[in-house]
Amino acid sequence: MAAPSLLLSGIASRIAKPVLDFALPSRCPSCGMVVDGDDRFCLDCWRELDHLDRGCHQCGDPLVTLGYDAAICGACLADPPPFDTMRAAVRYGDIARTIALRLKYGGRIGLARLIAGSMQRHMDGLENALIMPVPLHRGRLWRRGFNQSALIARALAGDNRDRLRLDALERTRATPYLRAMGAKERANTVRGAFAVNPKRRDDLRGQHIVLVDDVYTSGATARACAKVLKRAGAAEVHVRCWARVCAADEADY
Repeated sequence: MAAPSLLLSGIASRIAKPVLDFALPSRCPSCGMVVDGDDRFCLDCWRELDHLDRGCHQCGDPLVTLGYDAAICGACLADPPPFDTMRAAVRYGDIARTIALRLKYGGRIGLARLIAGSMQRHMDGLENALIMPVPLHRGRLWRRGFNQSALIARALAGDNRDRLRLDALERTRATPYLRAMGAKERANTVRGAFAVNPKRRDDLRGQHIVLVDDVYTSGATARACAKVLKRAGAAEVHVRCWARVCAADEADY
């Protein structure tokens, strides 16, 4: 028989939940409309998001129209990226930007769960892969207080924390914000900015890895991290992000 304290706790929880749901209802993280559960968009915002499911098998570019699911685009054939696949949950747009900024700069850390939930459909076949975030430099981490990519990685791992390698990658030097840079300048800026933690090198050898970030723009950061992981002996690197900036959207990024 359950202890009286546990029974009372369960009863209190069942009583308190409807009260809290009434007083503090769940709301759409984009528009604020009341919704029927946590970590959910309202129907209008969900429909407005451009969910990405098709594109180049390797880089995931949704603007490339190919004849079959495993086809690789000309850009990847000409200059193969160091990662094996890249997938984003949604295309970067007004709502995707709002969610990313509220998580990164607005302190809405609970949005990491919503983002991870949207990314889950791109995790098929990676159930046993190690999960790690793109790291922040310690200076930026101190100022912000958290790494948004690490929060998403934690949520993506769920209860299986043995898959997490939050400190496997390190950012060895601070880099300026890449937003105003072109693709070549971005690549030059992040070259040599990442390294594998020597204490984690043996953990990575022969492993399949999911590299998590919030927004994928030119791919410079993902490429730099994937190169380091492959040199450390990783068998495969799969990049997974919340939103992808496409060429047509770069002016709005």
